[in-house]
Amino acid sequence: MQSTTATLHAQVPQHEIIKLYNSLAGIYDIWAYLTELKARKRALELAHLKNGETILEVAVGTGVAFAEMVRQNPDGFTTGIDISEGMLAKAEKRMASSKTTNYKLQLGSAFALPAADKSVDILMNNYMFDLLEFEQMDQALTEFKRVLKPGGKLILINMTIGEKTGSGIYHRIYQLSPRLMGGCRGVRLSDKLAEHGFIIKSREYYQQMLFPSEVILAQI
Repeated sequence: MQSTTATLHAQVPQHEIIKLYNSLAGIYDIWAYLTELKARKRALELAHLKNGETILEVAVGTGVAFAEMVRQNPDGFTTGIDISEGMLAKAEKRMASSKTTNYKLQLGSAFALPAADKSVDILMNNYMFDLLEFEQMDQALTEFKRVLKPGGKLILINMTIGEKTGSGIYHRIYQLSPRLMGGCRGVRLSDKLAEHGFIIKSREYYQQMLFPSEVILAQI
């Protein structure tokens, strides 16, 4: 049900999200280091990457996780997409010194993934669903399910609804100014995932500088 997924509706439309994250691209790594690092490290651990896999990262951002997945997957292929040209440019710059060519970065939407049916071993998605309206969540999860192989792994990180002391400050900031929060509000995705036929293997809560994140491992 929606009430268990989020307590607030998304307030920043997708076309404004693109402009917003183009403007934030230059400083986003600082924010991510201060508030998201623990959750991002855990997501990579849960992926249990095996060399030779087909990996897709949706909302690749500045490419921090993407670079590590490419490094660990030299005999496979890793694709990263983002709707923000600014964020994608940062990811491309990060990968410029890479000695491998087994990857591709491109503009793309979670609602129309550049992958064939049942072709992806691991789908990584960090801090995107907290930007989406409820109906858009369904659209994205339908696409995720389409491209994942049977038994394929979905690893999600979302800004979540705070569960520990102090985390409510971000909820309050969003209420006052959604754009100041980069359009992100707290969500819980487990119920939505179950509605779409995903099996939840684990859901972990992390809090860094009071910023609340959930890290979810799910499979088809």
